[in-house]
Amino acid sequence: QVQLLESGGGLVQAGDYLRLSCAASGRTFSTYAMAWFRQAPGKEREFVAAITWSGGRTYYADSVKGRFTISRDNAGNTEYLQMNSLKPDDTAIYYCAANTGRVPVLVKAWSYAYWGQGTQVTVSS
Repeated sequence: QVQLLESGGGLVQAGDYLRLSCAASGRTFSTYAMAWFRQAPGKEREFVAAITWSGGRTYYADSVKGRFTISRDNAGNTEYLQMNSLKPDDTAIYYCAANTGRVPVLVKAWSYAYWGQGTQVTVSS
């Protein structure tokens, strides 16, 4: 019912910036929350940031707090992740996620029913 497509990944140097986008299609008006997760090689999928329906509440992992900013355009069904002061540890595949209805736990992957295919972000030192 909901399709997600990430874009904006690439190869950058430490200290640079990057903005990821997630375009949603289908029945998207009922989405309560959208989020970003990431997965580095050999590691578990990790929560990055989330934003609720109203856009008034945002949540960030401690590792990205102060550097990343999540935003959501409900009218255009697009989610963004502004990534500043990038570090080599930020290197991962970044996934967009969404859910209809209220999300039980925003920082848990199992709370989201819809996922994109991911976009690669590589940060060199």
